[in-house]
Amino acid sequence: MVGEALVRRVRQVPGRVHSVATLMARDGLWRRTSPRGMVVLAQTLAKQAMNPTLIYKIHAANSPNHPAIIWRGTALRYAEVDAHMDALASWLNAHGIAKGDRVMLFMRNRPEYIVVQGATTRAGCGSVNASWRSTPAELEYLLTNSQAKAVFFEASLLPTIDAVRASCPWVLHWVCLDREEINCDSYESIRAHGGGYVIEKGSDEDAAVFIYTSGTTGKPKGAVRKFPRDAVFGALQFIAETPMSCNDVHLVTCPLYHSTAFGFSSFTQLLGGSVVIMDEFKPEAFLKLVEKHRVTTTALVPTMLHRILSLGKDVLGRYDTSTLRVIFTGGAPLPGPLGQAVMDHFGDVLFNFYGATEVGLVTLAKPEDLRREPTTIGRVLPGNEVMLLDDNGNVVPQGQVGELFVRNGTLVEGYHNDTAGTQASMRDGFFSVGDLARCDAQGRYFIEGRKRDMVISGGVNVYPAEVEGALERHPAIAEVAVVGVPDQEWGERVRAFVVVRENSQLTADDLKVWCRTELAGPKVPRDFVFLEALPRNPTGKVLKRELRDLKP
Repeated sequence: MVGEALVRRVRQVPGRVHSVATLMARDGLWRRTSPRGMVVLAQTLAKQAMNPTLIYKIHAANSPNHPAIIWRGTALRYAEVDAHMDALASWLNAHGIAKGDRVMLFMRNRPEYIVVQGATTRAGCGSVNASWRSTPAELEYLLTNSQAKAVFFEASLLPTIDAVRASCPWVLHWVCLDREEINCDSYESIRAHGGGYVIEKGSDEDAAVFIYTSGTTGKPKGAVRKFPRDAVFGALQFIAETPMSCNDVHLVTCPLYHSTAFGFSSFTQLLGGSVVIMDEFKPEAFLKLVEKHRVTTTALVPTMLHRILSLGKDVLGRYDTSTLRVIFTGGAPLPGPLGQAVMDHFGDVLFNFYGATEVGLVTLAKPEDLRREPTTIGRVLPGNEVMLLDDNGNVVPQGQVGELFVRNGTLVEGYHNDTAGTQASMRDGFFSVGDLARCDAQGRYFIEGRKRDMVISGGVNVYPAEVEGALERHPAIAEVAVVGVPDQEWGERVRAFVVVRENSQLTADDLKVWCRTELAGPKVPRDFVFLEALPRNPTGKVLKRELRDLKP
C-alpha cells in the first residue's frame, strides 16, 4: 500500500507543476509577491508549518490593504484578517482549547465565519460548521457528536444557545459575536487579545473542518476534512481548469457552513482575491451586488439560478452583470433547460461541478460541454481517480450506470464517531457518497441519481434523473422530483412531483402523454402530484424522504 501511494504521488507531480506554472503565468501572481511575502513564506516553510492559513500571512505581507472580505459595504483587509486570526488562535490556546479540540461556528453568513474558522485551523483545532437554522435538539446533537469545547455564535441565536447550555457541560466557552452577554465570552475582547501567533509544526495535521452532511435521509454525519499538503495542490489544479484569477471579486451566496461557499471563497482567497458576503440569498439582491461590486465569480445551487431567471427579463435587464466571468453551480442536479437559459442570459460563463463534502471536487463541465450535453457534470478533474462499480464491485462497461467511487488527495478522514458508516462508503481507498453515474465515449459523466433513490418497478431499474430530465424538457414545468413508492403489484411505482410555471393549465393526463413519447413504458410515472414548491434543505437539495412520506 505504501509503494502504491508513493507511485500515485510521483505521477501527480507533473500535473501539479503544470497547474502552478499555468496560474503564475496566466494570472501574474508573481507580480503580487513582495520581498516581505517571500520572507514570510521562507520562514514558515523552514519551520515545516504547512497550515493552510499561512496564505493569509503571505497576503498580509504582499497586499496588506487589499480587501479580503466585504460585508454590508465594509471591507476587512488581508492584514486585518491575519491579525484577527492570530488574536483568536492565541486566545484559544490560552483558554483551554488545545490542538485537536473542536470549536463550533453557529452564525449566519458574516466575516467572523471566515475569521473564526481560520483561527481554529491556525491553532490546530477542528471547526464544526453548524447551520444557524438548527433547532435546539439538532444543535445539541451536533455538540454531543462533535464534543466541541467552544461555541462562537451571534446574538440573534441566543435563545437556541440558552436551550442547550445546561445539557452540554463540556463546552468551556460560549462566545457571543456582537454584544456583551451574561455568562458568555466577548468576541471583541478576544479580538483585542492582540499579538502575533507562531504557527507550530504539525498544526496542519491536527486542524480539521467537521462538515455535517445535510441529513436528507436521517441524522447528519460529521465528515472530517483535514488539510494534507495535497489539499493546496488539489485546489490549484481545480483553479487552473477555470478562468479564476488573483483579481477576482467572488460573491458568496450559499451558507458558509456548506462546502460550496467555504470551498469557493477559500479558492478566491488562496489567490488573494476579494470575497463579498451575502447575508442570505435573495435573487434581486444578488443582481444588485454583482453590479455594485463588479463581481467576477460566484457559486450558486440550481435552485438559486432558477429563482434569478424567474425574476423575468424586465428585472434582469435593470442590472449590469457583464463583469461575471464564472458562475459555478453544483450541489444538486442541473436541469438541462435551466443551464441553457442561464447561459443565454449571462453568456457562456456557467461551470457545472460534481463534488461532495466527503470527496471534494471531482468533475467539471465547462460551458462548451454544457452546450453539447446540457446535463453533464463534465470530465474528471486532475488529481482524481473515478470508478463506476456494480453491486458486486465490478467496473461497469462504458455507457452503463454504476455507483461512483472517487480517490484523490483530499478525501475526508471519514465520518466522526461512525466507523461503520466510513467503512461502508470505502472500497480499496475509493470513497462513495452513493451517487449513480454513467460515462459516455467522450469521457463526460452524467449523474443518474442516488443509489438509495433508484426505483425498481416490475424488475426494471428506473433512474429518477432520467425521468426528471424528460419532464424538465416540458415547457410548462418549472421543477420536478421523482421517487419510488410501494406498490403491491409492481413492488414500486414511479411518482413524479411537479411544480408548473405560472398560469399553466397542465394536467396529469397531459404529462402522461408527454412521458410516453420521451420514456419507455416502465419509466413513465403512474402518479403525478402537483405542488407549489419542492421541499428543499437550505443548500437546495430536494428532500425526497419528505416526498415519499407525502400523501397525495
